[in-house]
Amino acid sequence: MDIMARLAEWHIRPPLIEHPPLRTCDDADRLLVNRPGTRLKNLFLRDNYGRKHALLLTHPNKQVDLKALSRQQGWSRLGFASAERLERYLGVAPGHVSVLALVNDRQLQVELWLDEELKDGDDFHCHPLRNTATVLMSRADLLRFTEQTGHAPRWLPVPSR
Repeated sequence: MDIMARLAEWHIRPPLIEHPPLRTCDDADRLLVNRPGTRLKNLFLRDNYGRKHALLLTHPNKQVDLKALSRQQGWSRLGFASAERLERYLGVAPGHVSVLALVNDRQLQVELWLDEELKDGDDFHCHPLRNTATVLMSRADLLRFTEQTGHAPRWLPVPSR
């Protein structure tokens, strides 16, 4: 899928920045990738039974307390979803995940959770289904995207360790 063409269809035209592969936030730090806007950590989570899935967007340096988040959301023990689940539900491999992967969740099986600490952010850094580029999504464009995909964002006070 050409995600940039799909975004353009929805009147979303964020800047695209090409770069070497970045699998993690640490990779960006090592390469001293410095861009304006809000960097994100994207965590693809599942409940203990593998029946519920969520994509959590938070700050790159935040150490999320999954036990506390599980209790807060009323989900059985949260954990990181496998690469297989990531491919099945979001259509991307590890290191390529971002909110834009929700375009592949046509069955709406993945909830979108946004850390409340991001509410004042703008120009969110998102991989366009590949980790060799980053788009800078304005807050308005991000919300337009989630509306188009049917993924209503839930703003949460994400607990940290």
